Amino acid sequence: MTAQLVASTLRVSTPLIFAALGGMFCERSGVINIALEGMMLMGAFGAAVGTLVSHSPWLGSVCGMGAGVALAAIYGLFVIRLRANQIVAGMAINMLAMGLTPFICKILYDVTGSTPSIPIAERFQSAPLYLSWGLVVICFLWMRYTPTGLWVSFAGEHPEALAAAGIRVNRVRWVAVLVSGALAGMGGASLSIFLSSSFSRDMTAGRGFMALAALIFGKWKPLPTALACLLFGFADAVQIRLQGVALWGDQPIPVQFIQILPYLVTILVLAGFVGRSRAPKALGTAFQEG
Repeated sequence: MTAQLVASTLRVSTPLIFAALGGMFCERSGVINIALEGMMLMGAFGAAVGTLVSHSPWLGSVCGMGAGVALAAIYGLFVIRLRANQIVAGMAINMLAMGLTPFICKILYDVTGSTPSIPIAERFQSAPLYLSWGLVVICFLWMRYTPTGLWVSFAGEHPEALAAAGIRVNRVRWVAVLVSGALAGMGGASLSIFLSSSFSRDMTAGRGFMALAALIFGKWKPLPTALACLLFGFADAVQIRLQGVALWGDQPIPVQFIQILPYLVTILVLAGFVGRSRAPKALGTAFQEG
């Protein structure tokens, strides 16, 4: 039972790790990314469609990442180029994804609920799990030991100093936002072609916001953020295990109370730790280059 719970925790935390790492790139560069939910949703849809067409989960995941990048480009246009309010623009992107996915699904498959089922031979079995943790290590080393990693950090902490050094702040932010979309799209892809067998409407179910909470809990650092994703993944795995378990007599615990467990843990974590986390100084502040 313990081994099964550990395996389930690792699996269900995989989409959160991808999305949280994407959010880390974006927010370390100074751009708030409330739009992770929408990017994950588009990634899940793009990956399912790509896999159904190509019969390859790898090509499907590339399509999912591409869908996330496309949505991130729209977001970047408004918040970087047009300097719109990042919270409002992020929520607008989420609503766009929620409406766009069933609309395209209706056009392609004449249904709005879900895409056709993907055969098990054409889905990932474990690759995204290993890829996510490999990416955690790569991000840790890249952010700490490479000049471009320092550029991203300075874009979110001291953009004026970065501009004075001759680096285009908004160019750094553009790259960070697009990378964020790609990783969030991969997080969505791991939902539809790794944890599930198809795309279903609104299947992210708040995981983009949970990834954002993990990012805050992890203080915008790769390793602590990944561990926070494991915590939320553990809560999700526990709620899956508790469904159907009897609490008193032969009466099972009401499923509605069990399903709120991951979200309850998220709220408690944010309530207890968000005040202790210091965000990048220039987070949410648009930068106008001369």
